[in-house]
Amino acid sequence: MNVYQFNEGYEKLIKLVREVKPDILLTMESNQAWEDALTEIEGDYPNFKKVALENTYGIHFYTKLPTNSIKTNYFIADDLPSIEASLVSENGISFTFFGVHPPPPSPTEEDTSKERDGELLSLGKRILETKGPVIVVGDFNNVAWAKSSILFRNTAKLIDPRIGRGFIATYHAKYRLLRFPIDLFFHSPAIFVEDFKTLPPIGSDHLPLFCTFFINQKEDVQEEKVETLEEGDEEEVQEMIEDGMEEEGNRPEVAKS
Repeated sequence: MNVYQFNEGYEKLIKLVREVKPDILLTMESNQAWEDALTEIEGDYPNFKKVALENTYGIHFYTKLPTNSIKTNYFIADDLPSIEASLVSENGISFTFFGVHPPPPSPTEEDTSKERDGELLSLGKRILETKGPVIVVGDFNNVAWAKSSILFRNTAKLIDPRIGRGFIATYHAKYRLLRFPIDLFFHSPAIFVEDFKTLPPIGSDHLPLFCTFFINQKEDVQEEKVETLEEGDEEEVQEMIEDGMEEEGNRPEVAKS
């Protein structure tokens, strides 16, 4: 869930977490104030990674599951963190969780979408190198049918669980008729989604996104749902990654904590 950094509804999130009892919790836009508030749930979530930033790109990851490792990646810029966690399910299957929050193109953020697209496609290439089942979730600042989202999905060879389920729109939380799916979820063929929906608002401009899933070790069971890059797409993906890196190098440094 994107908590919205300036939202002070800490107790609303804590109450929701205690009601839903997720095995994995990812927060985005979580700064030091959010980190301090979330210490209240750490007794239930012994494994975590905290990256408190004041630039609206802080990210926090909590899990009850056994972990092999949890680390922070910086694919495009050193103030745009993402999470990579190697986890073990209750029945002993290892899988990798990626949490991501690339910047949107807007007058107050980035002039173009180059950084966002470069971040996503760099992650897509990283996923190709990752063994075993994979889940990717986060505020993509992009709808699932946008070109860069499709290129990401096809680069990483993942499945979009929205297909056949509807929009599951998360933003803007206050405007039901003008709401778009920009908090996205993708998974590899070995992962089967049982439930996929939004949860009640916590005072953020985003609705929380909720998913339950299980893992089938037969990797080929949903291969027919996987789309791959078409001819010429690989060159475009590489160009978009390079453009994102160049764009990051040209922008002023953002204050970090």
